[in-house]
Amino acid sequence: MAAKRTVLISGCSDGSLGSELARAFHSNGWRVFASARNLTKLKMAQDAGIEIVQLDTTSDESISACVARISELTGGSLDVLINNAGAGYSMPVMDLDIAQTRQLFELNVFSLITVTRAFFPLLVKSSTGGLVVNNTSCMALPHASMPFSGAYNASKAAAANFSEVLRLELAPFGVKVTNLVTGAVKSTFHANAPHISLPPTSIYNVAKEAVEKWMSGEEATATGADPIKWAEDIVKELSKLNPPLWVWKGKHALAARIGSFLPVGALDGIYKSRTGLDEVSRKLKEQGGLGSINKAP
Repeated sequence: MAAKRTVLISGCSDGSLGSELARAFHSNGWRVFASARNLTKLKMAQDAGIEIVQLDTTSDESISACVARISELTGGSLDVLINNAGAGYSMPVMDLDIAQTRQLFELNVFSLITVTRAFFPLLVKSSTGGLVVNNTSCMALPHASMPFSGAYNASKAAAANFSEVLRLELAPFGVKVTNLVTGAVKSTFHANAPHISLPPTSIYNVAKEAVEKWMSGEEATATGADPIKWAEDIVKELSKLNPPLWVWKGKHALAARIGSFLPVGALDGIYKSRTGLDEVSRKLKEQGGLGSINKAP
């Protein structure tokens, strides 16, 4: 009997999209290694009979230890690496905490590079041809970059660009790269984020309630795609010997793909209405502009 294909997935904490992916691959006959920084948060995967490993994608020591462990378990090879670990950060560009933004890029961008580089020797030994999958986002696309998530959008755009370059650079070695363009999916992504509030001096406090409601991610959480179907659809695509270069899954993913053909600015009105920017403009006009607003100390 042929050996099961192997896949390592980062960011598989309970309730996450990584957790759903791990269970979907497992139910489709793959040998799955579900990982997270904290092993106690991998109970759902472990209960499903999935092998769990510790991996902090921002720690060189943790990455090295994980490579050694996977190599030991598989005999030195890995078929698929899914760089799924990541975080969000909602805040107007004018109010960004630069230290927090750097941390976001460390996780969403730089760890993608360090983890892929570390596991490359295992991927190149795959009997079916190694595959790297980077979970980016619809919001990596310029026309789909929603307001108040500029740092997150930029980090995912960087990840998507790295994916495209990596795809070309690894091709001579028989390792493929797929960009997983994810739309809104119901998960713990927003619930796990710290409480979001505008700083007291923010120029957007004029419409604080509307802006913070959008920043909270409540809409995406409530109306996102079913995570089980999302994961099953992705497994189907990635199980192909020649998987697509880009996989578009999740709510609004298809719309984002179609929207790439629209003129720049064509969706501005929709974005302003949904995010509270229209209310910001209206209240500023009512109050005579920014200069007339008394900011909190």
